[in-house]
Amino acid sequence: MPILNEERHLAEAVGSVLAQQYAGELEIVLALGPSTDRTQEVAEGLAARDPRVTLVANPSGRTPDGLNAALGAARHEVIVRMDGHGEMSDGYIDTAVRVLEETGAANVGGVMLAEGQTDFERAVAAAMGSVLGLGGARFHVGGQAGPSKTVFLGTFRRDWLRRVGGYDPAYARAQDWEMNWRIRQLGGTVWFTPDLTVTYRPRPDLRALARQYFRTGQWRRFLVRQHPDSVNARYLAPPTALLLVAGGAVGALAWRPLLALPVGYAVLVTAGGIAIGARHGAAVAARVPAVLATMHLSWGAGFLRGTTGA
Repeated sequence: MPILNEERHLAEAVGSVLAQQYAGELEIVLALGPSTDRTQEVAEGLAARDPRVTLVANPSGRTPDGLNAALGAARHEVIVRMDGHGEMSDGYIDTAVRVLEETGAANVGGVMLAEGQTDFERAVAAAMGSVLGLGGARFHVGGQAGPSKTVFLGTFRRDWLRRVGGYDPAYARAQDWEMNWRIRQLGGTVWFTPDLTVTYRPRPDLRALARQYFRTGQWRRFLVRQHPDSVNARYLAPPTALLLVAGGAVGALAWRPLLALPVGYAVLVTAGGIAIGARHGAAVAARVPAVLATMHLSWGAGFLRGTTGA
């Protein structure tokens, strides 16, 4: 588990792992970055209370560095990737190991089950679990078990992590997708099963959400630049939407019919957002349109801006 500024959720995340009913030996390795909250104190308390919790330093605070540091300290041949703001479903590890053995896969993973605690967070969760929000990837919306391009987090055979050389430290984001790309290029199978879920806690406000998705878009662009064959329509949809909305708004100054582009987009996310959020109540439904637009347009802006890495 790579950890940075997770005071709010760390005990819950670690507790969900320690509560797993698994017949084999279990260890938890927390790679601790230089947090600015009480994360270090919380982690030290967890390690003091349970010898299965090991702490290692991650001075850079970057996720791939933390993952590789944790891999270096881990002792076992099955590696379960976990985050500090998630919660494993009951039986997660037992199921993941069983599916690894049944399928012969290099990596097995499941669903990123977004779950909010405020109306805004619930709106983000509803958007993330919809096709209109993040496309039709099974690890967001669910689906049948089978080979997949990527999965959420993942449970790996350590031998495959050795073969691909661990996580690429160039990737501050999208390191899981990039790792799974290299596994598949070497002939390994990445297997999705809906029987595995990890609860994910969404960002708490629009500013944090916009920052998250801008960075996500930047790193998807970095991934496509390094691995051109990985590009797909889902990655290109947000920048395309941004260009059409912005182009239509500016172009309408010269030719008014182009205003149909931003207006049409606004109608789509408003109607779609309200429909997506309706089953969660009016307060959530009212927030989903703004959440969808923030996710789409921030991702698109980040993708168009790109990044040189680091």
